[in-house]
Amino acid sequence: MATNELPVRDDCPAASNMPMLGLGTWKNSDPATCAESVATALEMGYRHIDTAQAYDNEAAVGDGIDRAAVDREDIFLATKIWIDNLAYDDVLETAKASLDRLGVDSVDLLYVHWPSRTYDAEDTLAAFNELYDRGKIDRIGVSNFQPEQVAEAIELSDAPIFANQVECHPLLQQADLREVCADHDIELVAYSPLARGAVFDVPEIEAIADDHGVSPAQISLAWLREEGVTAIPKATGEDHIRDNWASLSVDLTDDDLETIRGIDRTDRQVDPGFGPWNQ
Repeated sequence: MATNELPVRDDCPAASNMPMLGLGTWKNSDPATCAESVATALEMGYRHIDTAQAYDNEAAVGDGIDRAAVDREDIFLATKIWIDNLAYDDVLETAKASLDRLGVDSVDLLYVHWPSRTYDAEDTLAAFNELYDRGKIDRIGVSNFQPEQVAEAIELSDAPIFANQVECHPLLQQADLREVCADHDIELVAYSPLARGAVFDVPEIEAIADDHGVSPAQISLAWLREEGVTAIPKATGEDHIRDNWASLSVDLTDDDLETIRGIDRTDRQVDPGFGPWNQ
């Protein structure tokens, strides 16, 4: 698929310009491997790269961006502030350090990684708004926020809340949270969109994949896209990066979509004790 065919949301004004398929880099901490995977993805046509302070790979992500023959302005780049760094001054200081590691003047999207530990909604979001006003970030995002925390962030932030990045896949469909975000024109971004490989062992998904002659990963990513969810699957090798990319060519039928919606499971793969749903 040509780069200009990479889908973006056209039904959510705040979400324009963010490609609906990106490359996640969680646990891709080997510098050489990470840089190679980022460069490979960009050369293949990806234009959305996601990282975080906690991934310890921002410098390698920046190296991969530099290595690819793609203009920086054509790349949607996101990173996240870790839960130890969410006090006002720490947000400003560590965001600058993230930009330096990435080798960029600004990022397209900066997330609050989790509403935990040093997170204070008013204090933290004031710092994010300061970065927004300075032009260091183009958009403010939150991650792992529950509906009530999303509502609080909307109330306290002068700049729009652009996205909520959460675990989302056919085995954790997040229907209520998706509805809340849609009501407020907030993009839902899915991490672990393949449920750490668990989607490969779901009979309904396997059957649909067989019908289409594609992988269960492609079916899961295509389903998320049809549901209006942006997916950022982690992949390191070229084969996996390419397989995920091929999901953009998968057209699911209405029956396919309903079958996946009917999978009645809530298998959360990322479940730290500080997760807001555990408080």
